[in-house]
Amino acid sequence: MDNKQEYISPVYAVRPIPVEKIQANAYNPNVVAPPEMELLELSVWEDGYTMPCVCYYLPEEDRYELVDGFHRYLVMKTSERIYKRENGCLPVAVINKDLSNRMASTIRHNRARGTHSIELMTNIVTELKKAGMSDGWIMKNIGMDPDELLRFKQISGLAALFADKEFSIPKE
Repeated sequence: MDNKQEYISPVYAVRPIPVEKIQANAYNPNVVAPPEMELLELSVWEDGYTMPCVCYYLPEEDRYELVDGFHRYLVMKTSERIYKRENGCLPVAVINKDLSNRMASTIRHNRARGTHSIELMTNIVTELKKAGMSDGWIMKNIGMDPDELLRFKQISGLAALFADKEFSIPKE
């Protein structure tokens, strides 16, 4: 193990990225109610950005995709006073992971501090299964117990069964 490089956490390389170069991911199930969004805007105004957003760099587009920090990003996009003060830049820590691991990172970052949409969580479980991730991998990396994973898989399975069916009420 002498040749193993010492790990350095991404937070030690936080950099200001123009918000226009950042995009939301399509799989974040975290939901914040309007009163909490107002509180987040006030918090960023009063305290500044105290936590960086976490992004993955998309070299082919020269853009950054959010892994964590969507609501901090949204504050920057919707609060003129914060955008102005921060010169339109968000503090970003960049990680380099494949899509399945970015999805898992998003869930790990969010689980303790928000409410997840059942529909979006079901979509994530479906995508991870399609990507070949085992139940054990999903439970370990997203922090699900077996019963919770089974429920999401059942919801997903039911939706898939009826996705391309047309329904009609029989006439008597």
